[in-house]
Amino acid sequence: MVKADANISTKTYIDRSSSKFQNPNFAIEENRLLVCVKKMEVGVGFDENDYLSCCGSTKFAKEMAAASPFPSYHRALTVAKHIWFNIVDVNGWLQAFSAHPSIGQPRPPSHASATSAEWSIGEQSTALATSTASSLQELAEWNARYMQKFGFVFLVCASGRSTESLLAELKRRYANKPIVEFEIAAQEQMKITELRLGKLFTSKKNISSTTDTNSIAVAQSQRAEVRVSIIGGHVTAAASNTLTGKSIQNTSRTRPAITTHVLDVSRGYPAPGIEVLLEVWRGSQAGPTFGITDGGGWVVLGSSTTDSDGRSGQLMDIVDDVDPGIYRLTFNTGKYNPTGFFPYATIVFEILESQKREHFHVPLLLSPFSFSTYRGS
Repeated sequence: MVKADANISTKTYIDRSSSKFQNPNFAIEENRLLVCVKKMEVGVGFDENDYLSCCGSTKFAKEMAAASPFPSYHRALTVAKHIWFNIVDVNGWLQAFSAHPSIGQPRPPSHASATSAEWSIGEQSTALATSTASSLQELAEWNARYMQKFGFVFLVCASGRSTESLLAELKRRYANKPIVEFEIAAQEQMKITELRLGKLFTSKKNISSTTDTNSIAVAQSQRAEVRVSIIGGHVTAAASNTLTGKSIQNTSRTRPAITTHVLDVSRGYPAPGIEVLLEVWRGSQAGPTFGITDGGGWVVLGSSTTDSDGRSGQLMDIVDDVDPGIYRLTFNTGKYNPTGFFPYATIVFEILESQKREHFHVPLLLSPFSFSTYRGS
C-alpha cells in the first residue's frame, strides 16, 4: 500500500521528458488543470471504481484509493506514477491496456466502466473528426497487425491528435521489438492516466469541505470547461481563464487552410483511394526555380488518401494564419489509374502574405490523358 509521503519529491513530475510534448495540447491541458486544482485537497471520497476509470488496472485503483486523499494535484500524480511503474506488475499493465478501445474505434471493451468509455470517446474526438473512410480502414488494418504482433491494443495518448498522426505513429512503432513496445505502451498509459486524474479531480465530487468558498466557486465554474474543452480531446472554443485573467487563444478556422479533392472527369464521379501529399518549400533559396533541381528543399506537411467523396483527410494543422510560401500537392494518380498517362500529378502554388487568412481549396480534375486544377473555396 502506498501512502502520500510528504518527502516524496514532485520534481519527477515537473521535469518530465520532452517526449510528452509531442502533442502540444497536452501541456495546455495540464497547465489548465493545475490552475483549477492547486488550491484543493484532491481525491477526497474517491474509491477504487473512481480510479479504475483513470487506469484499468485493479491493482493501481486499489493502491490509489488506499493512498487518498492527497494534499495536492502534484502529489497525487507523483504517487500515481510510483504505483504504476513500481508496484503494478506485468499482468496489471496488460489489464489496463485491455480497457482501451482500438484507435479509430472509440467503442470501449465491455468490461470498461461507463466513465472510462465516455472519456475514451472524448480523447479520440479529434482523430474521428479528421478521419476519412479510407484512413479509418487503413487504421483498422494496422491495429490488427499490431495486435497480432504484440498481443495487446495499440496504446497512445490520442488527445488532440489527428488520424493521420496516429496512423503514422502506429506504423513507426510497429517496427519495435516487443519488449521495447511494451515499455512505450506503459508510458502512454501513464499519460492517459494523468489526463483522466485531472478530469476526476476537477469533478464536483472532489471538492473538499475544507476548501474555502471562493475556491469552490472557481472550481465548479472551471470544471465543465476543463472536462469538455480541454481534456476531452481537443480545444474547441476560446475560453477565458478566470483565475489568471488570461485568454486562451484558439483558431477560428474549422478546417485546414489548404484542402483538396479529386474528381474523375472521365467517369463523372469522385476518385477515391488516391494518395495525396502536401509539401511546403523550405529550401535555402526564396523558392524553387524552374529548370533547377530543388536539392531537397521540400518539406512534407502531411499526407492522406481520398475518401469515397474524393476528398482528402487533414493535410496540415488547423491554424489562423497559414505561413506564406510555395506549396506543392502531389497525387499518386498512377496507382489509381495504372493505364493512364500520368504516374503522378503535381500542383505547385504560392500563398502570399496578404492571403494568409484565406482558404485554399485546390482540387484535381483527372482523366487518363489530362488533368486540370483551379483555386476554389
